[in-house]
Amino acid sequence: MQYFRMAPSTPLDERITVAHISNIHCDSCTKTIDQYLATLSPPPLSVVVSVVQQLVTVTHLKSLSPSSILNALLDAGFDVLRPTGSASSIPADSSSLVRHRKHLEHCIRCREEEAKPVNHTPIAGLLTSSVEEDPGPSTVTLSIGGMTCSSCTHAITEAASRIQGVSNVAVNLLAGSAQLVVQSRAIADVVCEAIIDSGYDAQVISINPIRRKEEIEETMRIVSLRIDGMFCPNCARKVMSAIESFGNRITVVKPLASYTDPILTLSYRPDPASLSIRMIMASIVAAGSPPFRVTVHHPPTLEQLSHAMQLREQRRILFQLLFSIVAAVPALIIGIVYMTLVKDGNPAKSYLMHPMWVGNVSRGEWALLFIATPVMFYSASLFHTRSFKELRALWRPGSSTPYLRRFIRFGSMNLLVSLGVSVAYFASIALLCLAARSPPQEMGDSTTYFDSVVFLTMFLLAGRFLEAYSKARTTDAVSALTSLRPTNALLLVPTTKTDRFSITLTNKDPEKGDITSEGDSLSIPLNSKVEKIPVDHLEVGDIVRVQSGATPPTDGTIMLGQHGIFDESSLTGEARLVKKQPGDKVFVGTINKAQVLHIRVDAIQGGTMLEKIVAVVREGQNRRAPIERVADHITGYFVPVITLLAVLTWIVWLLLGLTGSLPADYLDIDIGGWPVWSLQFAIAVFVVACPCGIGLAAPTALYVGSGLAAKCGILARGGGESFQEMAQLDLVVFDKTGTLTEGGEPRVADHYLLPSVLWTRETVLGIAAELESVSSHPLAVAIRSFCKDVDHQGGSSFEETPGRGVKAAFLSLHCTAIIGNEAWMQEHGAVIAAEASEHLEAWKSEGKSVVLLAIQDEQSGSFSVAASFSVADPLRPGAPGVISQLHSQGISTWMISGDNFTTASAVAAAVGIPPNNVIAGVLPHEKSREIQRLQREGPKRSARSRKWGQSLNTETRTIVAMVGDGINDAPALAVADVGIAIGSGSDIALSSASFVLLSSDLRSLITLRDLSQRIINRVKFNFVWAVMYNMIALPVAAGVLYPAGHVRLNPVWASLAMALSSVSVVCSSLLLKRYKEPRLSS
Repeated sequence: MQYFRMAPSTPLDERITVAHISNIHCDSCTKTIDQYLATLSPPPLSVVVSVVQQLVTVTHLKSLSPSSILNALLDAGFDVLRPTGSASSIPADSSSLVRHRKHLEHCIRCREEEAKPVNHTPIAGLLTSSVEEDPGPSTVTLSIGGMTCSSCTHAITEAASRIQGVSNVAVNLLAGSAQLVVQSRAIADVVCEAIIDSGYDAQVISINPIRRKEEIEETMRIVSLRIDGMFCPNCARKVMSAIESFGNRITVVKPLASYTDPILTLSYRPDPASLSIRMIMASIVAAGSPPFRVTVHHPPTLEQLSHAMQLREQRRILFQLLFSIVAAVPALIIGIVYMTLVKDGNPAKSYLMHPMWVGNVSRGEWALLFIATPVMFYSASLFHTRSFKELRALWRPGSSTPYLRRFIRFGSMNLLVSLGVSVAYFASIALLCLAARSPPQEMGDSTTYFDSVVFLTMFLLAGRFLEAYSKARTTDAVSALTSLRPTNALLLVPTTKTDRFSITLTNKDPEKGDITSEGDSLSIPLNSKVEKIPVDHLEVGDIVRVQSGATPPTDGTIMLGQHGIFDESSLTGEARLVKKQPGDKVFVGTINKAQVLHIRVDAIQGGTMLEKIVAVVREGQNRRAPIERVADHITGYFVPVITLLAVLTWIVWLLLGLTGSLPADYLDIDIGGWPVWSLQFAIAVFVVACPCGIGLAAPTALYVGSGLAAKCGILARGGGESFQEMAQLDLVVFDKTGTLTEGGEPRVADHYLLPSVLWTRETVLGIAAELESVSSHPLAVAIRSFCKDVDHQGGSSFEETPGRGVKAAFLSLHCTAIIGNEAWMQEHGAVIAAEASEHLEAWKSEGKSVVLLAIQDEQSGSFSVAASFSVADPLRPGAPGVISQLHSQGISTWMISGDNFTTASAVAAAVGIPPNNVIAGVLPHEKSREIQRLQREGPKRSARSRKWGQSLNTETRTIVAMVGDGINDAPALAVADVGIAIGSGSDIALSSASFVLLSSDLRSLITLRDLSQRIINRVKFNFVWAVMYNMIALPVAAGVLYPAGHVRLNPVWASLAMALSSVSVVCSSLLLKRYKEPRLSS
């Protein structure tokens, strides 16, 4: 036991203090103790240090307090721990890590131990997963900073695509990210370096093996733990020993390399009774002395890293902008006010214009040189460095880019700005040199463009800052979704106490899972208590408490005997409250509007519906619209064309001036002649050109639009292309069951059993129930529910044909039976009696689905219908209104169903679909063929604009959308131009769709159509605005209006116009955030 104590006092007023210290290792420790104690006042009479016993015995006068000795030892980096039960004066907040570092300064043995490599030999009984093993093809997500326009995305795409083993490169300008597929993990770092060499910031966010989803079982959990409080190699060994105690139930994916790398990654299969994340963390905490601090480690999300990069970019631009603004004040006073506006004869102007130092260079020109130079090389360095890196990457040795392409596709907005500012600055230097060689005059020279350099840079940086700030706001949608995640959960845990556990919380936030009130709370079960824990500590199967007004900490199922009402508008866009019964699912991000509930956890972080929504939104935002390819094509050649125009502008004006074709009064400068005079037009062309506006026209609007869709309960999996197709829609095909009808719990409305001497009612219904027991079709569920009170007959040799029915043999009854639709009966030659046919026709005319049961006669071998059922499936609320709204927009509506034509026609008539537009009796694989036929032959809207980027001599086909919900709809959803899945449908249908309607309300379809039109119209407006700006600004900057009254665009105002161009495009897209859903009748 380590302790600190006082020995009995000795004569002559002396005292003996004995300190027990754990980390005395060698003679250097002894010398350090002597040195530190010798500095005390009064100094100790004697100090005896025993390395073996780890004791320090100090003889000292009474005036030297033991606490002073203790503090000196602590300051020297030694561990002095209080004895059990004593009230030692050791400070409770003393840092063991700080003391350890202090101790390392003098202890030779500890330094030698520190230098030893950690042994990574796997611990016995513990499974390890080698992190060196390459899993093969992987999807890499990168965070990229410094992109401004589609020229940047093109440069990054080319830089990554040139690397062998890289494919499917998708760069997202607004999210500041890129996604690509690599054949090996090592290639990810190579890609990152290539992007950095191109002049951009890049960081690897995640590397996910493509085969992982197939190989890792869903029950396995992979978690990363951050362990703080480690200060030596032995700490890492203690942690790994704690993990060893769980045996081979835990696999170490990433071991602790050392105590300086505190991230440990584990894989395990949770077992509520014996193995959970809470048990693992508790074991690690207990292994430390003092206890380690363990938290679940989450790498920064793409949005967090993107936000950090955006803030860093904005901060850098802001500093450079502020510097240029400070420089612009004296430049304005000297270069504009005194040199231009103030009349000659003013004393201050005369002083500034007087030549100084050499030649005819005025004081004002020298001052402007000193002001413009730091602006040129600091404030404008953002443009210079990036344009240099872009050109260096293009012309580097070994580049695979063809030489011709290097001359016709290069650079970005950074190069244009850098060229404009550099030409103005270095031309001014040349003019300054010419003035320096001229003889001094009364008024010095004032022909330079140094003030223009300052103002150009200031306006360009101001535009870049506003653009960066505005673009950051377009990414609010995903951030808003991720903010719905709660941080804490109220976990029910067993306890020996039977009384109710009381919790007191401060700073309550019900939407984060905190308790609001206990007045209406659900009583806590006996032998249980409530603990507030981080959401990361939950496991599947845990029981958590959801307070009224709070969001569930994760997805779960309501426990038996409880009911709830939830606001799901944040996820589905459904404004009405949703009632929940025992066994119903509840989701994180929704709000409990009723009493307190207990739910069973069904999914932990990474598998919740909210996170799947975020993943789908991210995926959709990475998919580009065809109209974006037009912008990419234009901006790809924009910089070379502008460079050529600027050079031609300078040459044309120069030749006109030198040949005497221009009036003499055009030359309004004193030095430099026509070459310098012509240069101002070239500078204006460089600066005024703006490819950013063209490149941002589509992605900003689509990014804002996908976020708006998510707020309305619509997931845009297909991204920009799907929005464009939806805006140009010609025809919508609806599935019947589950789409136009509710399909959730259809019920048997009528039934008819044919008289028989062989089969009783119970036997017939028992056969029907047995046959339908192997099918998951909604009609089969209805039949089973209707026959639930009768005993099933034992069947065998089941055969199910999708879209038709089921066949089975009943050995105990010596018969074979079939159940299904009329087509299934016809295939088997089943005889339908006249009285049964009358019932069938009546039911079908009412829009009910019919199911027939036929039993094979043992003697004749023919099937005879023994029973018929009608299944009623009510229409979805609002379906007729949706159909009517689509018709008013000129969109044709069709219905496709595997049901018989009479029933399908009755349902179509009820919702307003023309009878000629009904496709009935089709099998699942036939649905996709019908969609393809409609794409070729279906009616087109009379006035529909041709898709942007499509060849004018190509005939446009019908744009078809398919709306469905079931597995049998998946092929048709995949084939359609726009696949729209109802959110309550199957996972296969959802994965095949371009859009997912989280709400089952069909009126979301009208919202989707309206929003798509708004988005694409905004894209076209932005595009036209950006193109028209360049078409007007470039000729004006080149001087086409100069002959008419000497009207020209000064480079300074050209830079302001360019900055406002790109900012206006982003602001135009942000106006979409004011979108409101169209109002539809119920």
